[in-house]
Amino acid sequence: MIKFSFALMLICLFTLPARAQEKLRPKIGITLSGGGAKGLAHIGILKAIDSAGLKIDYITGTSMGAIVGALYAVGYSGNDIEKIGREIDWDQLFGNQISFQTLSMEEKEQYSRFAIELPYVNNKIKLQTGVIKGQELNLKFAELFFHVSDVRRFDQFRIPFKCMATDLETGNLVVLDTGNITTALRATMAIPSIFSAVSVGDKKLVDGGVVRNFPVKNVKEMGADIVIGSNVSMGLSAKDKIANPIDVILQMAFFKEASDFKEEKPLTDYYIYQPMEKYNMGSFTSSDAILDDGLETGRAWYPVFKKLADSLNALPAPTVTHTDSIRNHTVFITGYEVTGLKKTSPIFFVHLMNFDDHKTYTAAQINRSIRRAYGSRYYSNISYSLEHSSPDTARIVFNVEENPGTHLKAGLYYTRFRGINVNLNLTSRDLFIHNSRSMVSLSIGESIQLEAEHLQYLGRIKNIAFQTGFRLDNFEVNSYSDYKAEGSYKQNYSQLFLNFQNSGNNKVAAGIGSAFEYVHYSPAIRSAAEIKGNFTNFKSYVYMKYNSQNQIFYPTRGLKMNLELAHVYDQRPRITQLQNGQPVNNTLNFGNYSRVYFDGSLFTALGKKFNFFTGLQAGINFTDQQNELNDFLIGGINGSFRNQIKFAGLQEATVNSSSAGVLQLGLRYNPINNVYLIGRVNGLVKDFIGNSASLSGLSGYALTFAYRTPIGPLELSAMYSDQSRRLQSYVLFGITF
Repeated sequence: MIKFSFALMLICLFTLPARAQEKLRPKIGITLSGGGAKGLAHIGILKAIDSAGLKIDYITGTSMGAIVGALYAVGYSGNDIEKIGREIDWDQLFGNQISFQTLSMEEKEQYSRFAIELPYVNNKIKLQTGVIKGQELNLKFAELFFHVSDVRRFDQFRIPFKCMATDLETGNLVVLDTGNITTALRATMAIPSIFSAVSVGDKKLVDGGVVRNFPVKNVKEMGADIVIGSNVSMGLSAKDKIANPIDVILQMAFFKEASDFKEEKPLTDYYIYQPMEKYNMGSFTSSDAILDDGLETGRAWYPVFKKLADSLNALPAPTVTHTDSIRNHTVFITGYEVTGLKKTSPIFFVHLMNFDDHKTYTAAQINRSIRRAYGSRYYSNISYSLEHSSPDTARIVFNVEENPGTHLKAGLYYTRFRGINVNLNLTSRDLFIHNSRSMVSLSIGESIQLEAEHLQYLGRIKNIAFQTGFRLDNFEVNSYSDYKAEGSYKQNYSQLFLNFQNSGNNKVAAGIGSAFEYVHYSPAIRSAAEIKGNFTNFKSYVYMKYNSQNQIFYPTRGLKMNLELAHVYDQRPRITQLQNGQPVNNTLNFGNYSRVYFDGSLFTALGKKFNFFTGLQAGINFTDQQNELNDFLIGGINGSFRNQIKFAGLQEATVNSSSAGVLQLGLRYNPINNVYLIGRVNGLVKDFIGNSASLSGLSGYALTFAYRTPIGPLELSAMYSDQSRRLQSYVLFGITF
């Protein structure tokens, strides 16, 4: 017995110091609250912690606090997270709109031509819910957390992590610490009525801020002895701040959380309150300002963190390293599965992506493939998960939601040239044949336009297509003499066409085609010299299109270009020339001729508020076989009809020429959201081709006030030409046909 007691004493003597040593350093936990855009201010706290050399042992968070905390937990430094926060396009990330850059070239030409787009399902129009599905959000999370896609327990991250969600059925708190981290983050930030609920197991989850926006208890349960809590939430809104139904819903949703916060706050050892009164949950357009405010708060708290870190430096601490190679992580894909398809096949989906298995991929490469399929507009949401057999080897599962096959669209626009018009469209996919898009568009008003088209995808990766269709344009245009309108005539233009097109990627397309054209002229307001009647011709052409603009309206960067080389032949005229109402000898020549048309614009950002843009447009009819009815019509700020050369300073069709080229320089200023001031200066040369060439030039200017409304741009312009010597107005509202 004595021997046993002595042995026990020796064991205690040798083990107690080790255990004591383990407990000498307290565990440091950090809790980051939800708060929408305001949660970006947490980044400043993390940067201060990094600068102080303070090592964190545990992290908990809710909503945006969970996103920031998860990034830190998986290895991003405070500097890394700040860079991410400043680079992200938040409007795109949280929008339901498809990024213009991801669209296929076929879809770019139709994108945003209509302000309203409603699915037509089961013979009924389905109203839009307004709920954000988060396509770009899913892809961004998948990219940022790609290097930990094999980790299913969040306590195995570099820093153990938990985030909060709410069970939609019971209203109870759900602590997420296992599974797919991207799914967990989508759940913790799924604000009711704004984001769609997220399925995790047999539960439907929404924002954890509904019940626990500041999860200090949870970081204490993980083992934290000292808790740093950063809170950007101001709690429930005052009654005078509740201004709309969404505010009411959010206020009611967070009643329970307000009570919970009273218990959470006292558990912090270092409580950091960042109210951010100037901002709200949706202030992502002010992301840079919020980040700057958070950095300022971090600098104020740095001495506190430094003092704490220095007091713990002599004690054992977790080794946490931040790496710059996170985004270069690769995974070898051994196979794939596609779930959720009903109308399209897995083969069609994979071919649209141009995706092959048994290859090594980065997250960015997988996302590019997904965006290629998403840009076809066959699908409303695409996400993926990886089923790992090893850290660097996995099977990929694509989770797909298909768009309804048919959509009804509508829009409205006004220009002085066209008048006021209503645009209607019906678009259906796979209506007649699989892998196709059929549509008909009609513009009704002071002028009439009609367009019907069938596009059929061909080839393994669906990058080849043929298009066939019909276009009709009926409008009235002034005739001018010495820059003064003296008459007008109605022009009816019809075209039947067939194209074969190859789209190598979502930026470039090239093709060949032929068209039959019919043009009819009739005087509307009589003038001394008149033309009436019609003619037909055939046109064969090759073309190339390029579009890398970052958005359809007011792009800040990118190049848009359209080049067409054509030969016009078999012209058949039935034209009468009149002088003072009496027929005269016909002097028009309707022989064969060739033509070149080019239209290009380049946009360059000059800081965050200014953009410089250049434009070059040219049209050349070669040989004297063509006549003035095939001339290019010069004038107008926006493209609107056949053979138009845009020129700021003159109204549409003020001048005509068989050869014309215009160079435009412009500067755009964006002082506040959706408001733009635009200055343009352009010069034009004309009549430089043919035996009757008489080179001459034009110069013009325009100053535009623009406002981007929900149904399209509103532009009010004042313009002047040195040749006409007239100050003129130009108005655009809505989206032209």
